[in-house]
Amino acid sequence: MRIGELAARAGTTTRTLRYYEARGLLPARRGGNGYRTYDESDLKLLRQIRTLQDFGFDLEETRPFVECLRAGHPEGDSCPASLAVYRRKLDELDALIGELQAVRAEIGVRLAAVEEPPPMCELGGQEL
Repeated sequence: MRIGELAARAGTTTRTLRYYEARGLLPARRGGNGYRTYDESDLKLLRQIRTLQDFGFDLEETRPFVECLRAGHPEGDSCPASLAVYRRKLDELDALIGELQAVRAEIGVRLAAVEEPPPMCELGGQEL
């Protein structure tokens, strides 16, 4: 298939595909006419990249998954390098969750302080 068809089937743009090609994530095969040619395995690579990016992985983090697929594995996450990326991402997410929980707790404290009615001040037994 040609680049336009691949882009349409993957839900992306031809510009994105050329960028992935330049980054070495998508193979650069050319037909006899000089046009880029792709097959179903390239579509699978793109779907893997898009899924991981939807999960918050940056483009370089997708590389081990792409390389795993290119090596002939049926799934991009069945190689040790892919599993290492998953572990690092989980550690990052755990750290972010911890930071967000701390911010949430602080906001809760501030909200509670604002919502509590101020205590009645007494001076010499008289209310102010």
